[in-house]
Amino acid sequence: MLSIFSQIVSDDAVLPMRDCIVKALEKLTVDQGMPPSPDSWVTSNIIEPALQLWDGNNQENLVSQETFLEEFKKVAERVAQNLKEQPVIVAHSENTFDGSGIKRLLSNKFELDKLLNTALENVPKDRNGKVSKEYLRVVLDVVAPSASLPPIGAVEQIDKVVADAFDMINADDGKAVKEDEFKKLLTEILGSVMLQLEGNPVSISSNSVVHEPLASSSSLLQPSS
Repeated sequence: MLSIFSQIVSDDAVLPMRDCIVKALEKLTVDQGMPPSPDSWVTSNIIEPALQLWDGNNQENLVSQETFLEEFKKVAERVAQNLKEQPVIVAHSENTFDGSGIKRLLSNKFELDKLLNTALENVPKDRNGKVSKEYLRVVLDVVAPSASLPPIGAVEQIDKVVADAFDMINADDGKAVKEDEFKKLLTEILGSVMLQLEGNPVSISSNSVVHEPLASSSSLLQPSS
C-alpha cells in the first residue's frame, strides 16, 4: 500500500482523502482480491456502500501516509465485507494478435474485395470518384474484425504497429486516390501489420466482471483469509 500511496501522491499532490482511497482501490488488482473497479456494478454495489459507511472524519485534512493507511484500512475492510456478502465473478481473458487473422483474410481475395467494397460504400468521394487517404483508418476499423484485429485505439501496441505501417507507405499525406489505389494501399497496410505481428506477436490480458452465470473456470472473487 505504501507504493500505491506514493503513486497517488506523485500523480496528484493535493487530493481529498476520499479521492485518494478511490484511486488506491482502482490500483488494486484481481490477484489482490479486488474486482475491476471501473465496472459500474462493482462501483455501485461494492465501493460506494463502503465509502458511505466510512465516517470520513479525516477526509478534509492533509493526507499523510499514516492517515491514508488508517482510513484506507477502514474502507478496505468494508469492501471485503461487501465482497463476502456479494461475491463477484471475474472472467480472465488472454488474446494474442499474431497476424494469422490478417493472413487468412488476405489469402481470400474474394472475401477481401467484398469486404473493402462494402466498407467503401459509406466513404465520401470527390466529384472524380476519388477517396481521401484520411479515410484509410476509418475503413481499416471496419475491416478489423474480419482480420482479427482490435478497433483502433483499443490496444496501444497494435496502434503503434498500425502507425508504423501507415508511415511506411506515406498514408497520412491526405491525398485523394482512386478506389482501386485506395484498396491497394489498405491491402499493403494489412500486409505490413501482418508481417510485424508475425515477427512480434502482441499479447494482452484483461479481467472483466461477469454479470451472468459463467462456467466454473472463472474466478470467484472473495476476500482471502
